[in-house]
Amino acid sequence: MFKTSQSYPILFLLILLISGCKEKSASTDPKMEEMKLTQKALEIHKRVLTLDTHSDTPLRMIEPGFDMAERHDPRETGSKVDYPRMIEGDLDAIFFAAFVSQDIRDDDGNTRAKDLCLQMIDSIVASTQKNSNIVGLALNPEDAYTMEKAGKRAIYIGIENGYPIGEDLSNVELYFDRGVRYITLVHSANNDLADSATDPNGPEHGGISAFGSAVVQEMNRLGIMVDVSHGNDSVFYDAISMSKAPIIASHSNARSITDHQRNMTDEMLGLMAKNGGVVQLTMLANYLREAPPNKKLDSALATLRGNMKPIEDMTLEERNAMRRSTQELNERYPDPPATVKHVADHIDHIVKVAGIDHVGIGCDFDGGGGIEGVFDVSEVMNITIELVRRGYTEEEIRKIWGGNLIRVFKEVQAVAKRIQSEEKS
Repeated sequence: MFKTSQSYPILFLLILLISGCKEKSASTDPKMEEMKLTQKALEIHKRVLTLDTHSDTPLRMIEPGFDMAERHDPRETGSKVDYPRMIEGDLDAIFFAAFVSQDIRDDDGNTRAKDLCLQMIDSIVASTQKNSNIVGLALNPEDAYTMEKAGKRAIYIGIENGYPIGEDLSNVELYFDRGVRYITLVHSANNDLADSATDPNGPEHGGISAFGSAVVQEMNRLGIMVDVSHGNDSVFYDAISMSKAPIIASHSNARSITDHQRNMTDEMLGLMAKNGGVVQLTMLANYLREAPPNKKLDSALATLRGNMKPIEDMTLEERNAMRRSTQELNERYPDPPATVKHVADHIDHIVKVAGIDHVGIGCDFDGGGGIEGVFDVSEVMNITIELVRRGYTEEEIRKIWGGNLIRVFKEVQAVAKRIQSEEKS
């Protein structure tokens, strides 16, 4: 398994040495064939625009002393994304999601959520300004290509969980003006906009609420992508019906491959194709492969979480201690690993059902994402290697790695222009 681009010089040296060897025919040497495949995949990975639509890294960026320009060891710190590792993994663009966990739905709760969301958005903007020699804030689809040509990484902003909108529709435009280009309507519990796929109390609105419908229309008007990841099935069907623009699932997988309520059924995948939207594959193990019950781990994690403060209220020392404890429990009671092959299995299935134009990548790093072979952002090229191994062409890989999402992004903006033009006429 290819580790990071720091190994590139060693890799190409080995290729040269092996290619000069006359003892074996290259056509019959499995090692040589694998080296050639890897070299081809890495060259494709470098040429195409690579875009990850979901990372919870802003939770890290608001930590005192956390520097995105420094390389962090993921095993020691738990951090999965920083700028040096984006460069190592040849990831050209990423959506940093300002994530606020669901809390009390009243004026005080909504105000706290809004303040925290704006703090994370500000941290993203400040980081791009501080590191403007290597990254840039991206607001439009074309920005990713412009920055790629300039040798910079494009940083987009999303919001995960519509909770910070509260009950004030004008907040949608506020977030747009601050750079937000997609909003995940709901997270792990119901909010005022929509029902969650995982709320223990079940659905509350029967999908998207009346206020949530107004939010969707406002997102259409402004040019913000509607993200249905984390919503229950009714939210998906409502969003398809309500939205005047194609929708996205920024980090969801195929339910036929892994039977998880967060994943999408074949019927949904088919409707996503008709809608013109895109499903972005995510690197969460439980969404990628079936695992037998792990009661010891579940119980230990539940006990740990039951004694924790909300993460936004923790000190840096408390967060690091929580991460170490979680890692220790996962090592003590391991689940079977998810691998790059599982990722490609989901991609194969979505391509079969919805078509090559409706699948992409949304790793969910720093939010639980990270599997064997794609543990952090420095290893994302292993997805491309597996796709080449399965016979995907460069043009197909270009679509999967960013082209499909960029197409949807452009269509969302085009719809917004039409709506705004109609309002003026």
